[in-house]
Amino acid sequence: MKVFLRRLSAAFAAGAAGGLLNGITVWASGEYGLTRMAHVRLAPALTPGFLYPRVVWGGLWALVLLLPVLERSPGWRVVVLALLPTLAQLFWFFPRTTPYGMLGLGLGTLMPLFVLLFNLVWALVAVAWYRRAA
Repeated sequence: MKVFLRRLSAAFAAGAAGGLLNGITVWASGEYGLTRMAHVRLAPALTPGFLYPRVVWGGLWALVLLLPVLERSPGWRVVVLALLPTLAQLFWFFPRTTPYGMLGLGLGTLMPLFVLLFNLVWALVAVAWYRRAA
């Protein structure tokens, strides 16, 4: 039980750290014009209200790291971990909870690519943290 609780805590902390860096990356991409250059309307303010959901959801999504099928290689873990929230965002959250439609295309044609890139940042941090902590 002790080992499981340590791994559970490490996974959540890893995902939360990844969520924080993800949020900062999303903000910086908007702040420094990367999303604007790609004709994507995404430039959030760096506020606790913006960061908090990313940190919490990042921690929750990272619990997937506890699944034994993801123990093969760090690269495989990063890809699978990034794809899960990406697919959820593009096919569930955008069309159901925002006015931006399927894939978030209401924000720009390249929005799906940005969602994947931002989630890759999260997954890289989460996997690296988890490997060192668990």
